[in-house]
Amino acid sequence: MDKKLYRSKTDRKLSGVCGGVAEYLAVDPTIIRILTVIAALFSCSLVVFLYIACIFIIPEDSGYIEPEYREKD
Repeated sequence: MDKKLYRSKTDRKLSGVCGGVAEYLAVDPTIIRILTVIAALFSCSLVVFLYIACIFIIPEDSGYIEPEYREKD
């Protein structure tokens, strides 16, 4: 199993960073979003700059599903 971090195309509010991190960690995206907002408030906006950097660094999910993971009819 080769997990990779991508920005989510399906679970996004702004750019899909929190949705992608949540998919990678297998947790609820709302928890990641709440933790991100709390961290941004207490880090003097350092997290905001990291979030913006992640928009450009983390690639967007292509939406391609490998054949062995597709749902069978």
